[in-house]
Amino acid sequence: MADTKGISDASDLVDLAGLGDDFTRDPYPVYAALRARGPVHRVRMPEGADAWLVVGHEAGRAALADPSLSKDWSNASPDLGLPNVAAGRHMLNSDPPHHTRLRKLVAKEFTPARVRALEPRVQEITDGLLDAALAGPGGRADLVEALSFPLPIAVICELIGVPSLDREAFRQWSNTALTSRDAEERVTAAAAASEYIAGLIARKQREPQDDLLSAMIRVTDEDGDRLSADELLGTVWLLLVAGHETTVNLISNGVLALLTHPEQLAALRADPSLLENAVEEMLRYDGPVETPTYRFTTKPVDIGGTVVPGGGELVLVALADADRDPARFPGGERFDFRRDARGHLAFGHGIHHCLGAPLARLEGRVAIGALLRRCPALALDASPATITWRGGMLIRGPERLPVRLR
Repeated sequence: MADTKGISDASDLVDLAGLGDDFTRDPYPVYAALRARGPVHRVRMPEGADAWLVVGHEAGRAALADPSLSKDWSNASPDLGLPNVAAGRHMLNSDPPHHTRLRKLVAKEFTPARVRALEPRVQEITDGLLDAALAGPGGRADLVEALSFPLPIAVICELIGVPSLDREAFRQWSNTALTSRDAEERVTAAAAASEYIAGLIARKQREPQDDLLSAMIRVTDEDGDRLSADELLGTVWLLLVAGHETTVNLISNGVLALLTHPEQLAALRADPSLLENAVEEMLRYDGPVETPTYRFTTKPVDIGGTVVPGGGELVLVALADADRDPARFPGGERFDFRRDARGHLAFGHGIHHCLGAPLARLEGRVAIGALLRRCPALALDASPATITWRGGMLIRGPERLPVRLR
C-alpha cells in the first residue's frame, strides 16, 4: 500500500475492491495499516468508485465537521459514476442553510421526550419477538431475523405510520439500495421505495392519523415554513432507512461482540447496570456504520497534510477506524465496556450527527438487556469465521447471526 503525500496520482490507488470478502468481513487491519502511513488515502471502493479515505480519529472528526465538504449531490463530480439512491431532499443530502431548516422542522416532531415515551412499546415488541424465538424448534434462531431486524423496523414504522404488511418489502428495498454492488439494482430499489413512500404520503394527506408522518405533513415553524413535497418524500425515506438500519446492526454486532468475548458477557450478566456503557462500547468497537454517507469537495481541502482536490471529489470518513484509533482509545482493538467510550463517532459528528441516536441507543439497550435476561444459555451457533457480512462500505453488520437461545 503506497504512502500518499500531497495530491496522489493513479499509482497510489489502494484497491479495496480487490480485497474481496476478507475486507468486508474484517476491514479493521486494512484501515489500521493505512492509518500507520497517514490520515488520507486514495482508494477504490467495493462499489467500484474511487474516493479519498480519511482514517484516524482526529482527522476523521475534523472532516466530519468541515463545511467545505458538501453533502449535496449537485456538488458531486459526474466522473464518480455513483448513483444517488436517496429519494427527495433530506438532511443528509443537504448543506446549510437548507440542512438547518430541514433538521429544525423534523426535530420538532422527533424529540427526546417522544423517544423516552416509546420505551414501554419497545419493550413490548422485544418481549413478543423473544417469545416467538424461544418457542422455535431446537431453541435456535437467526438473531437478525428473530430480533435485530423486526424490532427497529416495527418501531420506526409504527412511529411514522407504515402498515405492518409493507415492512418486509421496504426492508428489501432498503437493503438493496444501500448494499448492492450493482448500480442498476440500487437505483431500481430506491425508485420502488420512493413510489411506495409517495403513495403513503398521499394516503396520510387524505386520512391523517396520530403518527409522525401525519405530524410532518402538518408541521410548520413560527415563520409558517413547512416541508415541500420533495422534502417530505426525502425525509420519510431517510427516517425509515436510518431509523432501522443503524439499530439492526447495533444489536447484531453488539451481541456478536459479547458472544466472542465470554469474559465481557459474564461481567455484564453479573452486573446489568453496566449495560448502558456496554452499548456505547459496542457502538465504538464495531459500529453499524462503517463510513457515513458521501461528502464532496467544493474546493481543494487540506486533510491532515494531504491536499484533496476540489471539483466534487468523493471523501469517505472511516468511522470504523476512527473509533479504534489508539491515539483516542488506547487498546482500541479490544472490546472492553469498562472503558470510557465517550467521544466515539458511531453516530457521526457535527451538524449531521444522527438525529435518531437516542432511539437507536434505547432499542439497543432494551433488546440486548432482554436477550441476556431471558436467554442465560445464549451462544453462537456458528463459527465466527463462517458469518457473512453485508456488502459495501456504508453499513456494517452480519447478514445472518445463528444463535442458540436455550
